[in-house]
Amino acid sequence: MMTETLTLGKALNHGLRRALENDPKVVIMGEDVGKLGGVFRITDGLQKDFGEDRVIDTPLAEAGIIGTAVGLAIRGYRPVCEIQFDGFVFPAYNQIVAQVAKMYYRSLGNVRLPIVIRIPYGGGIGAVEHHSESPEAYFAHTPGLKVVTCSNPADAYAMIQQSINSDDPIVFFEPKRRYWEKGAVDLDTPSTFPLHASRVAREGSDATVIAYGPMVRTALDAAQAAAEDGRTLEVIDLRTLSPLDLGPVYDSVRKTGRAVVVHEAPGNLGLGAEIAARITEECFYSLEAPVLRVTGFDVPYPSARVEEEYLPDLDRVLDAIDRSLGW
Repeated sequence: MMTETLTLGKALNHGLRRALENDPKVVIMGEDVGKLGGVFRITDGLQKDFGEDRVIDTPLAEAGIIGTAVGLAIRGYRPVCEIQFDGFVFPAYNQIVAQVAKMYYRSLGNVRLPIVIRIPYGGGIGAVEHHSESPEAYFAHTPGLKVVTCSNPADAYAMIQQSINSDDPIVFFEPKRRYWEKGAVDLDTPSTFPLHASRVAREGSDATVIAYGPMVRTALDAAQAAAEDGRTLEVIDLRTLSPLDLGPVYDSVRKTGRAVVVHEAPGNLGLGAEIAARITEECFYSLEAPVLRVTGFDVPYPSARVEEEYLPDLDRVLDAIDRSLGW
């Protein structure tokens, strides 16, 4: 067994490399993914080792990237597209929701599009507008797309390979503020968890905190701080946003009686609203307090100098826990 300590970004690089090695039909496409290795260096070294025909630098045209991927997928390839930043995906939005999401249904199941669309998302790196958004709800709302996000290096390595192996189109959100965080990654043993499965990241009994992507680390930090005050929080890492795997969430809420959902995206009509509604429907008689949400505010993503005021942090999560326990 070869276990290494890797950053989340390097784990993704290893996962992409393994996918290129295992299947000659896998191709990587995007702006600057080749010679530069991507703006976050996630594809660093891959063009050098696999050639310009498999790691392809594209023009600055997101709709063209996705449209080309549709054609390649129809011809039997497995394209992996990189969108440089979250806010840049919208020129390709029509291609994704009108073509990628619907082709399987439109063709009565005769045409599959095994496309992975990688999107670095979220804030916390001091970037300018269009570089720190959280657009996951747009895609999770679209039938025909599957949406996932990783929170740690081990999951990143496993989930990117699982996504590329899937016959369904998958939007793969990468928490860019966590690219440099390190963790142990087993590079040889195949993952044993299904792609669309949430996980209990920390066990507890006083309240359940549900998070995904960049906010899992924040939720775990809040749980550690709460433990110092004698409270035990159970933290659920959703991993998959469409389809949602809420079985572990229901089990946890039936045990704790309280739930707080945390995400960076604005709260209005966000994933937190859907999760809160489903918990209420399934766990109503177990709840000791309303399901609370801690989210970004309903404003455009702010300038870097005030983004820490916008992003949910440890204090806002702990405040929600206090309100839930005080109900």
